[in-house]
Amino acid sequence: MARYLIVAHQTAESEALRAAARVLARRDPDSDFVLLVPATPVNSLLVWEEGETEEIARRRADSAQERLLADGVRVIDARVGPGDPVTAVADELRDNEYAGILVGTLPAGISRWLRIDLISRLRRLAAGREVIHVESRTADGKVGVP
Repeated sequence: MARYLIVAHQTAESEALRAAARVLARRDPDSDFVLLVPATPVNSLLVWEEGETEEIARRRADSAQERLLADGVRVIDARVGPGDPVTAVADELRDNEYAGILVGTLPAGISRWLRIDLISRLRRLAAGREVIHVESRTADGKVGVP
């Protein structure tokens, strides 16, 4: 049985990320998933949200976990990590064994995570593990969280 790490914040509930998680779940029906939402500072979010950084991340993690579970993806835990996504993933990899990492970002040009070259950094950090990157947009082509 494999365990996969899903890393996202503003895209955690997006259809694109959920679809990729469903594909992984179908590929390995016995797999478990852990959702990690880095506590991105409120002033770094694309869309303003009411609340403190940790509170917003916790709400997003809980809501995304519910949606993924409803999709048939066995999310055994939804965690809030440090605001830096590289640090958050490094902490997870140090303490847990994962077969792969599914990362959801906003599109290039908008995504802070892509500006810091997160995907390449995670591939180096998680050498030997599959790293899947999904960019998310709303159905009408506007950037945001569906």
